[in-house]
Amino acid sequence: GAACPSAGQIRAAFLRFFEERHGHRRLPSAPVRPRGDPRLLFVNAGMNQFKPIFLGTVHPRSELAQHRRVVNSQKCVRAGGKHNDLEDVGRDTYHHTFFEMLGNWSFGDYFKEEACSMAWELLTEVYEIPRDRLYITYFGGEPSLGLSADEECRDVWLRLGVPASHVLPFHLKDNFWEMGDTGPCGPCTEIHYDHVGGGRNAAALVNQGSPDVVEIWNLVFMQYSREAEGNLLPLPQHHVDTGMGLERLVTVLQNKRSNYDTDLFTPILDAIHKGCRAPRYQGLVGDADVGRVNMAYRVVADHVRTLCVCITDGIYPGFSGAELVLRRILRRAVRFCSEVLQAPPGFLASLVPTVVEVLGDAYPELTRNANQIKDVINENEAMFLSSLERGRRIIERTVQQMEPSTHFPVEVAWSLCGSLGFPLDLIDLMLEEKGISLDSAALNELVLENAKRKAGGLEAGQPGNTNTQLDVHSLAQLRSSEVPATDDSPKYSYTLGPHGQYEFSPCQATVLMLYRDQSLQKEVGAGQRCGVILDRTNFYAEQGGQDSDQGYMIRLGLQDVLFPVESVHLCGGYVIHEVTAVETLRAGDQVQLFVDEAQRLACMTNHTATHLLNFALRHVLGDSTEQRGSHVTAERLRFDFDAKGHVTDEQLQQVEQVVQDLIKKNEVVHMAEVPLTLARRVQGLRAVDEGYPDPVRIVSLGVPVENVLTCDSKAAMQTSVELCCGTHLLQTGSVEDLAIISERQLVKGISRVIAVTGGRAKEAREVGQCLAMEVDSVSLRMKQRITSISEMQNLSKEVGQLTRMVASTAMPQWQRRELQAILKALQRTANTAVKKLELQQAEKKAQILLAKYCNQPVIIDTVPADSLSILMKVVNQLCDKSPGTSVLLLSPQASGEVLCACQVSKNCLPAFSAADWAVAVCTQMEGKAGGSPIVARGSGNAKGMQEALTTALEFAQSKL
Repeated sequence: GAACPSAGQIRAAFLRFFEERHGHRRLPSAPVRPRGDPRLLFVNAGMNQFKPIFLGTVHPRSELAQHRRVVNSQKCVRAGGKHNDLEDVGRDTYHHTFFEMLGNWSFGDYFKEEACSMAWELLTEVYEIPRDRLYITYFGGEPSLGLSADEECRDVWLRLGVPASHVLPFHLKDNFWEMGDTGPCGPCTEIHYDHVGGGRNAAALVNQGSPDVVEIWNLVFMQYSREAEGNLLPLPQHHVDTGMGLERLVTVLQNKRSNYDTDLFTPILDAIHKGCRAPRYQGLVGDADVGRVNMAYRVVADHVRTLCVCITDGIYPGFSGAELVLRRILRRAVRFCSEVLQAPPGFLASLVPTVVEVLGDAYPELTRNANQIKDVINENEAMFLSSLERGRRIIERTVQQMEPSTHFPVEVAWSLCGSLGFPLDLIDLMLEEKGISLDSAALNELVLENAKRKAGGLEAGQPGNTNTQLDVHSLAQLRSSEVPATDDSPKYSYTLGPHGQYEFSPCQATVLMLYRDQSLQKEVGAGQRCGVILDRTNFYAEQGGQDSDQGYMIRLGLQDVLFPVESVHLCGGYVIHEVTAVETLRAGDQVQLFVDEAQRLACMTNHTATHLLNFALRHVLGDSTEQRGSHVTAERLRFDFDAKGHVTDEQLQQVEQVVQDLIKKNEVVHMAEVPLTLARRVQGLRAVDEGYPDPVRIVSLGVPVENVLTCDSKAAMQTSVELCCGTHLLQTGSVEDLAIISERQLVKGISRVIAVTGGRAKEAREVGQCLAMEVDSVSLRMKQRITSISEMQNLSKEVGQLTRMVASTAMPQWQRRELQAILKALQRTANTAVKKLELQQAEKKAQILLAKYCNQPVIIDTVPADSLSILMKVVNQLCDKSPGTSVLLLSPQASGEVLCACQVSKNCLPAFSAADWAVAVCTQMEGKAGGSPIVARGSGNAKGMQEALTTALEFAQSKL
């Protein structure tokens, strides 16, 4: 009714309640692209962004580490991976791929008493939900794990006045929450709502899958950690993590039974009805939903919300990971639009303004990106519709070629799915219409093999080094033992010497603790790998996209024994050096640290060059160019960014030129640590979506940091100013040169460039020049009058070799593309020239044979020919000039092989077959042949050539 609150009011009331009444800090939603978690495709719960706090790995100086009480509304996507609702969406009235999770968190602050009290107050006093419709579940214990019932939680609810008949114990499956196979976990308490009410007791329906009694809020009390062995240990600090799906809450407060009947969806459903020819949405499911029209409404409404949110947050339809899942979502929506709703092309993108209208106030980034969302959807829809048409043609052609009553080839189905993105269920449907079946067992085998291969790849890519990743208990032990966080400021201690060389300050440190096999140790024996925690270090730990330093340490008093440092990682403020102990290493040992200076300097060069590149790309391509990721190694740098279209060769050259101008200016690289709040006010500041420590380091090219920070300063708009923890050069001149050696689109809208600097860039340019000269040389020779087929064929091979070299060699990308275009044209020219010369040669040989066998019905002879291609052309010429003649020619080669080509006059079909003729002749020469009834070719051994000629004549005579 009119008194029902809107979804916007319900969301705002939740955030306001925790912020104003209970002192929570309100945070914006994190993007749905997970930050720093390779195992997640999408952010699928409100707690994802707080995982470093739960795991204890958060940097103590970071903004995240300062949080105690937090509230937000988080954008979530559950599609693909462990939590996958994609195929269920549309079949019922409550599954979604995108949803909003309202949540409040306590990080070592309040616990069960306050969490339950706040939840009860919000639901019963603010939202005024009748108390008798609410049921509470709590953890009833698990004797096999030695866990008793959570009576503390039960007693809190009873003290709040919830009747005992409404407070229900449940087992591990329902009321014990775990982050994963290992890690933080704990009992939870859930609040369920009875849609029917009326004074009844619905306790028996709780957790029974009844649509009348549904869970609306889950309060998780993180108090344990599950270890790799399966046992549970108490967490050093207790946390509260709560989650309430906005869509379900709105359904309750607007007195609806379906999420799709709330104002989060009704405007989108109305827009669908207005834009297509389908009947109005009625909320029907199952058999009642004739023609799946209502299912189509729900699929399209849900999927267009997901597309809007994902594209805004930088996930575009693509070919792997989250991008592949989004591609499936888009294609599923397009199919329901075109096949069920009979909507015209472009219809899906026309719904974007309505989605923005519904969600834009809560997530203003949607409003800013509305046009880009529409463009991405339209482009991908057009590609999919084109693929569907191609797929249909392939299916038709395959069916025509099939033997009657056989299975459709499973390889073709799998290829359609993999190459064209053609949905397997659609293939099934189309074959069903034709009365043909697909071998499901064989197909499932292929699907399983593919899944295993992908899973294997994922597993291999996951970080799992037990010597460098501190676990939550070890971190807590370090802190309770008052082991200080590592002082890594010496990594920035370097200067430029009088002759322009970099001088790195020495660093002496004390071993505070050793870490091996997930336990802290005071001593590690010779030959063992371990993590070394020092009081201070000049080694750079892998972070911010920059590779870690390498080098070695020596123990004071043991100068001739080197402990190689293989990698360096940062975890919860502690820097862990991965070392193989060549001698016994103990806590308290004094060590001298030596960074591999050449590797460090190469990383510094490439990191500073990355900042130059970022600035140049924005300068050339426009201010909307945003960084999407980067990786800096000693060898090269990689940079991903938003790109509205293909980056042209001219633009690549302009970008390189802008970078080279900054290098020539030899600008000073200014670096300073400033408070995070002050840094974020800088106009034009470049920052990526990641957690930064406070204070944060600003890197500014050519302009002192204090000037950048002054009020109304536009300095950051004119140069490169970024938040960055990496190590950098002190002047840009040391970069020397930058060459972009690769540029490609990862997915629609995101490009990746790879670049090299210094000597490698110079080498790439020199190689490019050498290859350009070789291409020029081939071009000149191609223009000369060549009458020899072998000479032209050699030239064609040379073009092929150059093409492969240009594709695989590190050289400027703009030059690679230029040379590839020239080589492609040269290859066409060479192929045409070879064909033309072969034709000329064939004509001459044909003329001689025509004169010799004037108008005879069969010509059988031997002729010299350099290739089977020429021999075939001679046969073709003879038959063209004498249409009633059937021809078979043999051509002995210097190698001892005999080539065979034949063509049968159409007048002689079907009694006389060219394929049979060639097989009979080549078999006589212990060879093979094949072809069609009209044209065939083959080869054999010269020893049997005379007998073969006799066989050829006898075969022809028997057929004529």
